[in-house]
Amino acid sequence: MARQRRQKDVSSSDIPLAHPDKSGPDPSRQTLLNLAAERGLLDAEIQDRKAGKLPTGAVPLRAKPDEEPLIGRFGEAVLWSSSLAMLHFSLDVLTQHQYSEVLSWQRVITQSLQAFGVILVLFYALHPHSAPAAVFPRIPALLHQLIFFASSVGGGCYLIHITNEYSYYAVLKQAPPLGVIWIWSVIELDLLWALGSLLSCLAFLWLGGYSVM
Repeated sequence: MARQRRQKDVSSSDIPLAHPDKSGPDPSRQTLLNLAAERGLLDAEIQDRKAGKLPTGAVPLRAKPDEEPLIGRFGEAVLWSSSLAMLHFSLDVLTQHQYSEVLSWQRVITQSLQAFGVILVLFYALHPHSAPAAVFPRIPALLHQLIFFASSVGGGCYLIHITNEYSYYAVLKQAPPLGVIWIWSVIELDLLWALGSLLSCLAFLWLGGYSVM
């Protein structure tokens, strides 16, 4: 029978205590990168990076300043318009559900498609992009912020007003597009402009004595 070796009892006082070495790697020891460089394994990679090449199958995350962007202006407009149209769809369904209306899916889908077309044109014209628009002129940054600040404040305040003062039928018709305009406008704004627009809507809510419920 195999004899089991008795383990020696070691107390914590027998283990030497020391701080870990924080001075960095020992320069006398070679790392894997040093060994690979000595054997010439990194020469091809270095030359490819100097020449601006990428390995097969690699896709650059950003295009160079003098190159065409990966997603064109129209493609970006389609992606954003699809998301905002889905937001319109959701707001339309939620608004009808709030007033216990019978959902007409055909009408909801039709209105969402119409909203997609309108948003696509507006987004293509107003959203800043590195590629200039084919028809619409480039909007200066300050004017862009002023336009969306006005639309965010106007859309948000008017949405608060109609939900408190108008009949449910008017809310059903106007709340979804106003909600999309409000949210899109805030997204387009810089942080300080967006905070200013939200504070303006809160001030309108408080000074007007409106309720959010």
